[in-house]
Amino acid sequence: MKVVLQNLTKKFPSISKKGEDVIAVNDFSFEIPDGKLIGLLGPSGCGKSTTLNLICGLEMPTSGHIFFGDDDVTRLPPENRGVGLVFQNYALYPHLTVRQNILFPLENLKGKDKLSKEEMNKKADEAAHLVQIEALMDRKPREMSGGQQQRVAIARALVKMPRVLLLDEPLSNLDARLRLQTREEIRRIQRQTGITTIFVTHDQEEAMSISDSIVVMKDGVVQQIGQPQAVYDSPVNLFVAEFLGTPPINVFTGEVKGGKLLLDGTAVLDVPGAPDGEVYAAVRPEGFRLDENGPFVCSLRQVEVMGRDTSIVFDHPSRHSANLRAIIPSEERPKGSPETVRFALKPFKVFLFDRKTQERVPFETEG
Repeated sequence: MKVVLQNLTKKFPSISKKGEDVIAVNDFSFEIPDGKLIGLLGPSGCGKSTTLNLICGLEMPTSGHIFFGDDDVTRLPPENRGVGLVFQNYALYPHLTVRQNILFPLENLKGKDKLSKEEMNKKADEAAHLVQIEALMDRKPREMSGGQQQRVAIARALVKMPRVLLLDEPLSNLDARLRLQTREEIRRIQRQTGITTIFVTHDQEEAMSISDSIVVMKDGVVQQIGQPQAVYDSPVNLFVAEFLGTPPINVFTGEVKGGKLLLDGTAVLDVPGAPDGEVYAAVRPEGFRLDENGPFVCSLRQVEVMGRDTSIVFDHPSRHSANLRAIIPSEERPKGSPETVRFALKPFKVFLFDRKTQERVPFETEG
């Protein structure tokens, strides 16, 4: 089911009489192709959950339209939209068994959609098989782990085979290992069913790992839309560059002069085509290469060996980020205990942003 958001805006009235309305979603237009998994990504308060609530009908937009295929569902109540919704806190009925929780949406069907008991049980068994909880059907939620409860919540959302599946931070309550396992399961289930899915999260690693496309939001405004790797490799502004990536990108204050990037007055990289001016220079952690003759000289603070990789924590007079970190292969880590470390920069891992507008300043690279 294709989902189209057309100039979608949601304003909430200010708590104070003299205050301005809060714009949670601001003129959001986007088309979600049929059968794709889209990640809505951004920090807390950016408007991603409000967008999800608008799509499912829990909130009504101030202006704009929502289409499921050719159907305008903007003013349609949630129960008539054909959506499945999975919350962060599972929202299971504690006094019901797994089977009863999964059956609940089917028992509320009326008229021509009403099913017999045999048909409902068959659909419940199919949904349980899809999320691999067939052996847990007679348990109560309190007898299950967090990951198992989340699978029940997903099965309950899928049992009616909704037109659109909406996931609101479904992994936030799980530990790291279980989060990884469950997100892989969500991707498998989405591909198997082919249901158009919208996944809301503030965890950029989650969104990038399972989404066909991501939508990065800030203060209710869409910053960038694209395939995860494309957005990571080509951020349009400093916010997107800083938000995506673990460890986060390293940001320095510098200037461009005569086709060269200067940090603390020293030329560290050729940036042909970039206009002269003050910039923020952002370097991905993997964008550094140890080089004893490298132009970028930094104070070494700490070396952390992490098996496959080595993390080099360093400092520099031009740093804008709270912490600076380079990730290099472990076999290339600094020898001994030097006070300084020298790097060469990989041009295709360096981004320049105008100091005032924070918009991307392009330059020519060979990478």
